[in-house]
Amino acid sequence: MNQSDMKEAIRMIAADRGISVDALLQVLVEALATAYKKRPGSAEEVIVGLNPESMDITFTAYDVDADGNWVNERDDTPSRDELGRIAASTFRTVLSQRIREVEYQGKYDQFKNKEGEIVAGRIRLMPDRGAERKYLIIDMSGGEGIMPLSEQVPNELRGSSDGTFKVFIVEVRQDDRGTQVVV
Repeated sequence: MNQSDMKEAIRMIAADRGISVDALLQVLVEALATAYKKRPGSAEEVIVGLNPESMDITFTAYDVDADGNWVNERDDTPSRDELGRIAASTFRTVLSQRIREVEYQGKYDQFKNKEGEIVAGRIRLMPDRGAERKYLIIDMSGGEGIMPLSEQVPNELRGSSDGTFKVFIVEVRQDDRGTQVVV
């Protein structure tokens, strides 16, 4: 893959996931550093450099002495073949995980500022009449919210002619599974 294709792919992934290109490049660097450390015979510490213009990647390796100081700086940029299957798998896993974390943080930042505000929403998922309705999933611009049964008013989910209605953002919380917006 040439550098212009790589730049375009990064730009498209960032746009698709709703994160900045800089954040995606940082995630890429972290994933490369983790994958490098899985390589047999790799140095104890590494700094990965990524030039966003040329897409050149450099690995500066360091050994750690008995006092914990970094010593013996050297260029240790591996070829694609040298990284191996385990490092590639680690890279893929770390990249996916870190992208998800950046997405969750972006959603949290977006909606945390709107806590206590009224926004437009549309019901995306409502259980069947026979099923016990514990919550509704509401589509809002930029994400989705959960409307628990305790926040629902019976027979009040009519909305406007286009199906949208106003919801009040009660709380925005973040946990291990991501960001949850309660409306």
